[in-house]
Amino acid sequence: MWLARRFLSSVIQRSRAGQSGLFRRSQRGSPPDLELRYLQCTCCWRSRVPVADFETLNATLSSTPGPCKDDNRPLDEYYTSEQRDAILQLLNTATPSELAAVKLLRGRKSLNIVEYRTKNGPFKNLESVVNVPLLKHKSAVTVFNSILNPVKKERKVRIQLAKFIRPEVDRSWLEDANSIVSIVCGTNKIAWAHVHRDMTVQDWQQLECPNFFKGTYLASCYLHDVSAVVALLPSADFYIIEKSSISVQNTALFPVMAHMRAVEAMLFALLEPQNSSPQSNIPPRVLNMMRTAVGRHFGLMVGECRTSGAQTVRRLMTESVTQKLPRINFPQELLVKYRSCFQMGSRRGGEELCDALLQAVAFYELLSEC
Repeated sequence: MWLARRFLSSVIQRSRAGQSGLFRRSQRGSPPDLELRYLQCTCCWRSRVPVADFETLNATLSSTPGPCKDDNRPLDEYYTSEQRDAILQLLNTATPSELAAVKLLRGRKSLNIVEYRTKNGPFKNLESVVNVPLLKHKSAVTVFNSILNPVKKERKVRIQLAKFIRPEVDRSWLEDANSIVSIVCGTNKIAWAHVHRDMTVQDWQQLECPNFFKGTYLASCYLHDVSAVVALLPSADFYIIEKSSISVQNTALFPVMAHMRAVEAMLFALLEPQNSSPQSNIPPRVLNMMRTAVGRHFGLMVGECRTSGAQTVRRLMTESVTQKLPRINFPQELLVKYRSCFQMGSRRGGEELCDALLQAVAFYELLSEC
């Protein structure tokens, strides 16, 4: 048994002799002789640290002046005076839409720059830019380089946003909007969310529609309920109506699909100005947004079906009071009003409210990503 173990041990040692590692036997030398191997420095990935046995490693590390350190020079030293002036000129004078054209400044970052300089005055040097929320050292350098070397893209007159917006509109019209009203229709109610471009909820409510799915579905009764909702809608630059994803192949849901299409058509007719025409240079006020696009944006899709967004809305409401820069801001009265509407097992019927809010958030976030 002892001889078998010695034999197997010698075989294993011989097989390992040709493998690479930190310690490797020299081809021509006694077993104690070890060749120096090298490890890359994880700080700069350029200098190499020789490694043999532990004594060699300790001696080598003790002889080096010290670990690599990041370059902590102020941002102003990376650029000439002319470059600094050009960067500060844009950051101190550009509008949010102009700042959004710079790489990494779309969405909340451009608004944070405007809010910071309004509160603290114009930027006096480049180093002060890192005080803006969401702009740290590495992001600031990317922004500065993008200002100095902008990527020139051919601007298209009409940019297709068919993935989530119908009909096709010029993107500049959407970017100039100050607020939108997101509208979602259910089987017995209509909900809406009025959201400003700074991601603040201005209004959020729903209205029961008692004539929906009742009796003989008289058109006059439908018109009465839809008109009551339109009368309560706040003024906005765009009205975004959810486009349901009910399949025409499912004949059992045909009454629901017909109901959704009828309410959708009435909302378009009542909200769109009568004097607008496709040939005019006036953007449409009423748009459709695909329900499945919102579901994919928030990860609510299971196959081709969309699940409830109540948990997502609860998380957004919690972040509004716990985070310094939440995804969306809610007024205190709305948080108090709806804090128990989206709990597990709640029967207060908040699905339309959830969908209206998520559609508004997805609209702004998808727009900023395009």
